[in-house]
This record gives sequence, structure tokens and C-alpha cells, in this order.
Amino acid sequence: MENENNASVMSVKDWVITLLITAIPLVGFIMLFVWAFSDGGNPNKANWAKAALIMIAIGVVLYFILFVMLGVAFMAAGSQHGGM
Repeated sequence: MENENNASVMSVKDWVITLLITAIPLVGFIMLFVWAFSDGGNPNKANWAKAALIMIAIGVVLYFILFVMLGVAFMAAGSQHGGM
């Protein structure tokens, strides 16, 4: 196992390629899991991928909460006006 203190620094080219891959729908999402949980990869990229997955999970939870709150608000507004 590679010592994390001796991990090679990722070049700008490596980061640009990484970001371009993550911009591809579905492929980028799958690659985040591959980079985050595979052994032997660059630990810097693995930590970045884990952080990106955490941010995606937080975003999904917040959108779900917003969706539920708006649904409840619209149903409450509809019931106040007698519905159709």
C-alpha cells in the first residue's frame, strides 16, 4: 500500500481530465465511486471523490426536503380553496 504522505502530486492536466470525466452524465458519477473506493489510486483524487459524493448526497437530501415542503404547501393551498 502506498504511503499517503508520499503520494504524487496531481498535475493540472490530470485535474482537467478528471473534471472533464466527471462532467459526463452518469459516467462521471460512476467514476466518482471508482476513484473514491478503489485501492492503489491517488489518495488526493480519492479524497476529492469522496468529498464530491458527500456533497452530491447533501444536495439530493436538500432537494428532497424542498420537494416535500413545496408539495405540502401546494396541497394545503389547494385544500383552503376548496379544491376542484
